[in-house]
Amino acid sequence: MVFTKKNYQLLLISVAIVVVGFILMMGTTGDIYDVRRTLIAPMVVLFGFAFGIYAVLKK
Repeated sequence: MVFTKKNYQLLLISVAIVVVGFILMMGTTGDIYDVRRTLIAPMVVLFGFAFGIYAVLKK
């Protein structure tokens, strides 16, 4: 195996974080300039991608 069990768990967590970020970006209100859509959701997605990079590089 290329990765350990811990690496796969961390990768799944990072994918879940990215999915939550995209769900936040979809939103339920009609306001396209909502703070949640324009600021919080992209930060959550970027954190998920950064966490995924960490999961790949972790020994």
